Amino acid sequence: MALVLAASLTIAPVAGAASGRPGRAAVHERALARHRRVAPLTGLPDPTAVSMRRSALTVKIDNTPMAHPQFGINEADVVYEEIVEGGITRLAAVFNSHLPPVVGPVRSVRRTDREIVFPLKGIFAFSGGAAYALASIATAPVERYDEATAGSAMYRDPARYAPHNLLLNPVKLMAMAGRPVPPHPIFTYVAKSAPPIGAPVGAFTVNFPAGYAVHYDWNAQTGSWDRSIFGAPDVTASGARVSPVNVIVMQVNYIGGVGAMGAEADLVGHGPAMVLSDGRLQRGSWFRSGVARATAYRTSTGKVIALRPGQTWVELLAPGETVDLYAPAG
Repeated sequence: MALVLAASLTIAPVAGAASGRPGRAAVHERALARHRRVAPLTGLPDPTAVSMRRSALTVKIDNTPMAHPQFGINEADVVYEEIVEGGITRLAAVFNSHLPPVVGPVRSVRRTDREIVFPLKGIFAFSGGAAYALASIATAPVERYDEATAGSAMYRDPARYAPHNLLLNPVKLMAMAGRPVPPHPIFTYVAKSAPPIGAPVGAFTVNFPAGYAVHYDWNAQTGSWDRSIFGAPDVTASGARVSPVNVIVMQVNYIGGVGAMGAEADLVGHGPAMVLSDGRLQRGSWFRSGVARATAYRTSTGKVIALRPGQTWVELLAPGETVDLYAPAG
């Protein structure tokens, strides 16, 4: 039986939550990560601390049917799914703890990407873009590399049709970049022994428009959400099933109109959020006090919603769109 959540649902902000100094909290989380030797963007063990000695690399990735199977997204620490013109979606995949040999297909920048990368800093890789989008990303504190400046780190796959064939070698690109700017944590994580919290959920569908709805099934064996898109399992070019540990659904306004040319997700402020982890759902709100700050997620009582360590997908859903929730089988 499907339970439907209207994404236009409004949740009143918790008093004081929006001014809760997420920047200071991020500094504290990073200090803890360094002490415990855990990757800042996943919360997973990092015995060599390599993730704290290199920048975050955010790559803009094509998400059309022609781009599938994609390369490397299963190894990203965090993936943002955003709506662009025509209602289709694209991905901004963030790599830090792992650098796969190939990522892509790489596509062009959008205004939303500035909002995503600002607190991460580091490196942003893309194929190019319209003048307004290029002007927007130029104001973010990132090193920018496109097809014209990345040299041999970006190349075309002759087995695919353009423009869905531009691939990236993250190792080469990272070597080209300047001094590393390690990222601060952008999420809070529970301890390994922490029990699951929230209402049980067996599956859910995020109803992006234009045929880009994504479906997630809880996989108790892997402790993650098996992802499907276009009516089929989401599997990478290497044969790996895309299956994040956490999925966050944020309701955000798209300035200029959802799906319009030049639209931008407004990721500063607050709005409803759903956090799905451990086969459970926690409802709450997201809060972000400034573009340089990380986003905070809290329950209606103001309690921080913590994630299970691992890969996280963040779905940037527009008002009026819905999420279908399905009870666990049996």
